Amino acid sequence: MIEKVNPKHPDKVADRIAGAIVDLGYKLQENPKIAVEVLIGHGNCKIIIESSVEFNETDIFDIVYRIAETNDIRVEIILSKQDEHLARNQSEKIRCGDNGIFKGIPLTEEQQQISYLAHQIYNKYNSDGKYILDMSKNRAIICQSNAKTEELKSIYPTATINPLGDWTGGINVDTGATNRKLGSDMGDSVTGGGLHGKDLSKADVSINIYAFLKAQETGKPVEFSCAIGDEIVDGKPYKEIVEQARKYIQLKGGFEKFAEWGLF
Repeated sequence: MIEKVNPKHPDKVADRIAGAIVDLGYKLQENPKIAVEVLIGHGNCKIIIESSVEFNETDIFDIVYRIAETNDIRVEIILSKQDEHLARNQSEKIRCGDNGIFKGIPLTEEQQQISYLAHQIYNKYNSDGKYILDMSKNRAIICQSNAKTEELKSIYPTATINPLGDWTGGINVDTGATNRKLGSDMGDSVTGGGLHGKDLSKADVSINIYAFLKAQETGKPVEFSCAIGDEIVDGKPYKEIVEQARKYIQLKGGFEKFAEWGLF
């Protein structure tokens, strides 16, 4: 049983805004330290940024307007410097920027199918949507905004389509927050840390990506833990794990693009 949401879901809008701010941080600084939280909905967007980067708030407003697809939104930004004690942890070496537990689980057929379905529907409708697949009950649920329910039923006759009928979704209907759709982003690999709105020094980003990729490669579950300041994880220098995650993010097209669908 798995749920997948598309990039226009309010939670993913929040993730994408956070990812775009991280992308901006990397344009302004080679290896920024950054953590972003976003809450958006009903004409309001609140953003808290803890970072080593000096941001221009106008650039952040532009990111919000672009991704939210409206200028009619009140944006509140709180900028804060990274804690000096935490900053010193990585002032001389690349090592874990936080504590955490992590696991990677091979994707199931069910998870691969829901990802394919979600992408297929989104490519046609490009609006807020949520999709559920429960193969144990042979049931698929498709909730797609700004789409004719009867049209979807003709394409997917065995699925439950828009149980309340046609609907209009997005940030005017619901609120979104960063890292609230980790099951959609990670499948069974969900742990205590969120993927989005953080730089590569954060284990929540780099080790989660590393664990997920290792599980897909080996076909076996993997588990790791780390303490802030660790230089070795899974017998590897942490800097190598960071570089692997960097290449993965680059292949995705950046942190904002990574936030659209997560790991699958």
